[in-house]
Amino acid sequence: MAAASSSSPSPPTPQPSSVERTKGPTGLEKLVLREARGWSAEVHLYGGQVTSWKNDRGDELLFVSSKAIFKPPKAIRGGIPICFPQFGTQGNLEKHGFARNRLWVIDDNPPPLPVNTAIKTFADLILKPSEEDLKIWPHSEIRVEGLETLDYLDNLNEKERFTEQGDAIVFEAEVDKIYLDAPPKIAIIDHEKKRTYVLRKDGLPDTVVWNPWDKKSKNTQDLGDEEYKHMLCVEPAAVEKPITLKPGEEWKGRMELSAVPSSYCSGQLDPEKVLQD
Repeated sequence: MAAASSSSPSPPTPQPSSVERTKGPTGLEKLVLREARGWSAEVHLYGGQVTSWKNDRGDELLFVSSKAIFKPPKAIRGGIPICFPQFGTQGNLEKHGFARNRLWVIDDNPPPLPVNTAIKTFADLILKPSEEDLKIWPHSEIRVEGLETLDYLDNLNEKERFTEQGDAIVFEAEVDKIYLDAPPKIAIIDHEKKRTYVLRKDGLPDTVVWNPWDKKSKNTQDLGDEEYKHMLCVEPAAVEKPITLKPGEEWKGRMELSAVPSSYCSGQLDPEKVLQD
């Protein structure tokens, strides 16, 4: 018995990397990303959802149901959905949050990637909040890093002393804290504006973090009802141990504030590096 012989298929001819904007069968817009070695991916703007990922042989590596409904407001069944701002029913919003059934947009001015873009194919998508989204999720896109594990005095609890447990300070309610013996450098990351404020201080050991949130804003005469969404106080201070000078002594306090472009969501700026520089 003779065995049939066959030759291995030739690898596909390398093609230049590309990003194509097109539409699926139901009219939903999607991006088709192709890279030089033959791999590809598809990302639907609806939900910002990856719905295809193929290797250089054309094998599909992701599951998408053959009965998936590519029509709003139904979420796409399969692929890589974005469950935000909650998973499942662990919250007060719709199941898995609203991000997976909102229309995302392409960022026309994305920050540079921290990789060699000559060999990478990428697209930056943004979910911009609608008025309806803000009614159910009116939270700021700000976080403060550099104060983790510190002790603080909580002005909302009669200055009781606590230890910060979070990886970073985020804002979902009123905050009025005095962080003790804070480091000389603190990063304030503004995701929405794609920038990071770097606060450097000297001679001021503590740091006050304050946002009045909605109720206090409405009861503050010289503050707009909605302005708490656009402001944040991060203030170097000497609270626990006030500065006391004897005759002839001198004290200096200094704060330096700088702003650098960043997109922490995309890994463009590592806060740890900023804090260590």
